[in-house]
This record gives sequence, structure tokens and C-alpha cells, in this order.
Amino acid sequence: MQARPDNVMVVDHPLVAHKLTLLRAAATPTGDFRRLVREISLLMGYEVLRDLPTEPVHIETPLEPMTARQVSGKKLCFISILRAGNGILDGMVDLVPSARIGHVGLYRDPVSHEPIEYYFKVPDDMDQRLTVVVDPMLATGHSAAAAVTRLKRAGAGAIKFVCLIAAPEGIAALHAAHPDVPVYTAAIDRQLDEHAYIRPGLGDAGDRLFGTK
Repeated sequence: MQARPDNVMVVDHPLVAHKLTLLRAAATPTGDFRRLVREISLLMGYEVLRDLPTEPVHIETPLEPMTARQVSGKKLCFISILRAGNGILDGMVDLVPSARIGHVGLYRDPVSHEPIEYYFKVPDDMDQRLTVVVDPMLATGHSAAAAVTRLKRAGAGAIKFVCLIAAPEGIAALHAAHPDVPVYTAAIDRQLDEHAYIRPGLGDAGDRLFGTK
């Protein structure tokens, strides 16, 4: 994994790069797109969760007792920014089935591109959990920043943000609002266009995940 400025980590594993290339292709059908998002999310999860604290635990193997290690403290909480975040959520939950799950519903105003909240449901003990926020695209950064602000109000402290593709504008906006939140992404693309789409990007992640366009 290659570290980038401003607390941004680009997961540059060859398998991630390969699957992201397939994901970007316009000819990739919905079923394959959904599967690829899940697979990339699973691969990225290993890096995102690399620094989880562990503690010793005594167990019995079939041959002898031993002291092994397990994740310590409260379990994780994955937060999906609806609706496209659910694609990444699936892969993350495959990796950590015991994690708690929350959802933040935001949609982007088509004129102002500002986020508008329509749903919020998270666990009660957010202050005791590492919170991993997932959304395939970090474009303007407005929705990501709004979601993190809302989560902090709900008590979340340690927060990480995970996306498949980020735009420089989105990274700047998120870090201006929340410089304490690290960003993990599979790629940083060139720029946003006049419609606030990431270029070259992969199109509308939600529509491609759910086959709605």
C-alpha cells in the first residue's frame, strides 16, 4: 500500500488494480459489477483494518494448548452511505461478520450538489467502536463530510473512510472538514467534470450496482 499526502492511503495491490479496471469498463454487466465491488472491498478491508488492536487468548488446538491472538475491545461498526455504499458493505461484512452496521441516507441535490439527509440509523455505542464509513465514490466530498459530521454527533470518535475511487476535489473537501479522518481508496482519478462526476471514473456507481439505468 502506498501512502499519499493528506492522510490518504491508496491500496495499490495488483488484484485491486486488475479488478478496478474491469469495474471501470462500460461493457461490464450489472452482475459482474456487483461481484467486482464486493471482491475489491474484501481486498481493501485487509489494509483498512491492518492496525486493529489484538490481545492474547488461551485456546486448545487439537494437539495442545497455546496462547493465540484475537481482536480486542468492541467490534467494528461499518457505516454505509446509501445507497451505493451497500456494495462495499457486502465485502467488508464478509471479512468481519460480527461487525455492527449502520446506514446514512444522503442524496445529492442535482443543482447545488449539496447532500440532503433522509435516513440515519447507527448503533447506540458508537463511541466504543472503530467506525468505517463506506461509499464507492469520493467525488465532491460533500456527502462524505456530512456523513462524518453526523456520525461524530452520534458519538463516533475513531473514523476511517473507504471508497473505490476518489477525486482530488473530494479528498480536499473531506480533509478540510475532517482532517482527522483517513481515506482509503483504490485510485485517485484526474478531476470532477461540470456535473460533479469523477473523470475518468466508472459512471454512477449506484446505477451500475443496482441496474437502475
